[in-house]
Amino acid sequence: MNIENRKAKFEYFFIEEWEAGIVLKGTEIKSIREGKVNFKDSYARIDANNEVWLFNLHISPYEKGSYFNHEAERKRKLLLNAREIKRMKNKTEEQGMTLIPKRIYINESGKCKVLIALAKGKKLYDKRDALQEKQLNREDQRRSKHNEF
Repeated sequence: MNIENRKAKFEYFFIEEWEAGIVLKGTEIKSIREGKVNFKDSYARIDANNEVWLFNLHISPYEKGSYFNHEAERKRKLLLNAREIKRMKNKTEEQGMTLIPKRIYINESGKCKVLIALAKGKKLYDKRDALQEKQLNREDQRRSKHNEF
């Protein structure tokens, strides 16, 4: 299971990435395994206790869950090494960058992980360049497919 935040590529430049564990409830992991995750407006923040929290990650309630079901957009704690948290904190405070979840996946041992990226927001002209490059790549692919026949 690999769920990617595709919009983040369009909105941000990625500087550095970290793999983090995430504290979940029982019904949340079941919803993630079904792929019912939405990254819209999600971000991570470091609080005063040097803990990293993930906000606005929407994990849909599990359909077969009863009153044990979870809140869809609650804040979730990320599990990281103290050195990694210190490095993240320095980068976000000094350079005005933000922490964005890039993808969420389940690793080989069955644990749910989140790939967090240190990101800098793109300007409007950067987005235009990305769209133009994407369009040129599509045209090249169409031409190459057309020439094959």
